[in-house]
Amino acid sequence: MFTSEGKKIIFTDKAPKAIGPYSQAVRTESLVFTAGQVGLNPETGELVEGGIEAQTRQVLTNLKHVLEAADSGLNFVVKTTVFLKDMNDFAKMNAVYAEFFGENPPARSTIAVAALPKGALVEIECVAMLQAPRGD
Repeated sequence: MFTSEGKKIIFTDKAPKAIGPYSQAVRTESLVFTAGQVGLNPETGELVEGGIEAQTRQVLTNLKHVLEAADSGLNFVVKTTVFLKDMNDFAKMNAVYAEFFGENPPARSTIAVAALPKGALVEIECVAMLQAPRGD
């Protein structure tokens, strides 16, 4: 249900619950804006083990589930922002990222940060379009 401001709050159990006063995503009539996701396992609430590759894979899996709950998907993402704890992890993060976004990746910014929630190595947020209505 959309609020009077024309937005819909998105929540799914397939991604980690928000660890603060924010929504997993907000949907408007044509776009979805996600909160940043870190590599938390939604079942345990703990960071996945395995370093930057494992965390990047979990982040993008979490985003996939949030987007699907909003009637979108990774193939509808138009912009991502990646926050890295260590820019030396860029190549490893990038390799996993490429697995999820393939030939026509979205626009992207990557920023090095001093720290991320729960000691995460990577956080990613995105903006996506909604799926086109069937038959269009």
